[in-house]
Amino acid sequence: MKKHEIVAMRAYIVAQGGGDYHAQAAEHWIVGEIATPMSAYPAYRATRTAWGINVLGSLVVEIETRDGTIGFGVSTGGPPAAWIVEKHLARFVIGQTPWDIEKIWDQMYRSTLFYGRKGLVLNAISAVDLALWDVLGRLREEPVYAMIGGAVRESLIFYATGPRPDLAQQMGFIGGKLPLAFGPASGEEGLRENVRRFRSMRERVGDDFWLMYDCWMALDVPYAIELANRLAPYHPKWMEECFSPDDIWAYQAFRQAMQGKMLVSTGEHEATRWGFKSLLEAGAADFIQPDVTWCGGLTELLKISALADAYGAWVIPHGSSVYSYHFVISRTNSPFSEFLMMHPDASEVVPMFSPLLEKEPIPVHGTLTLSDRPGFGVELNRDLLRRVNWHQGESLS
Repeated sequence: MKKHEIVAMRAYIVAQGGGDYHAQAAEHWIVGEIATPMSAYPAYRATRTAWGINVLGSLVVEIETRDGTIGFGVSTGGPPAAWIVEKHLARFVIGQTPWDIEKIWDQMYRSTLFYGRKGLVLNAISAVDLALWDVLGRLREEPVYAMIGGAVRESLIFYATGPRPDLAQQMGFIGGKLPLAFGPASGEEGLRENVRRFRSMRERVGDDFWLMYDCWMALDVPYAIELANRLAPYHPKWMEECFSPDDIWAYQAFRQAMQGKMLVSTGEHEATRWGFKSLLEAGAADFIQPDVTWCGGLTELLKISALADAYGAWVIPHGSSVYSYHFVISRTNSPFSEFLMMHPDASEVVPMFSPLLEKEPIPVHGTLTLSDRPGFGVELNRDLLRRVNWHQGESLS
């Protein structure tokens, strides 16, 4: 195994595109007027970039073994996460082998408890973990999904997240999730407009197409209940991430108020098995939506999934392209996938991490069959990678 010893781990930031899919031009739908926790302040309602959703940038972690095999993982975090990877986490990786994934994860997590547990640190751990799975797959000449149990279905089916579910329906997706435009601070007028937009879309897509609202941590319980009651005639499939991820009690109260009228989901901004254990124990969600590039990586997502399965809950990962595809196709409690519509006006199906990832697959007519290429089956566009000069705080080509 000496030839497979890890001899280098490098962290990169990215010139454009990549893990930080919110780093888009001003005209892109994903940075437009969408309800957020910052919608309470009028100055920060018009665009999400106004309050800084795009400030971190992407993180790429690359791991190299002694025989020259290289794997990589992608997350969000930019220079701060790159610092954590190279200045702290590297000591637990270099000198090990990619077969040591469980030990490496545990050491990274334990060693960062005093300043981590969620957020930026878990993003960094996730990128390292995904890089380890990728390099292990390349060494074993197997796709990741084969190493975690194998496919339980022939192909993936998708719903689409974006402003045009009507177009997503034409493209073959099973449903469409709209971004909620207005939060409580926009008052009755905003509430009526949220309902009007949903009603209008329901009229376009008909009754059988799934239609959902992504509320992105913007609401309070009274508003969420009122919105849900007004939407009820138009059959929403679910309402997603209505409250702060820390307010488990709000999710619990909302789900109880719904009494099964619609599904309640959350988890995009939660991390680790312990965070999701609290949600599941409280009965706060019908299904959970961890992001594998943020929650602790694939190693941790497998534990989260096993826990959710014991509670009879779906695990429908948030976006994250191939990193979630290999997971979903191997889990019986992950019956469908999310696809983020990254085209500026959501009128075309384009790769989520473009132009960073090469060979990144996309759904065709709402379905996708994974290749059997080793690892996660994608390659890096190295022209976009930048190292950070820690002495001067500047990126280097």
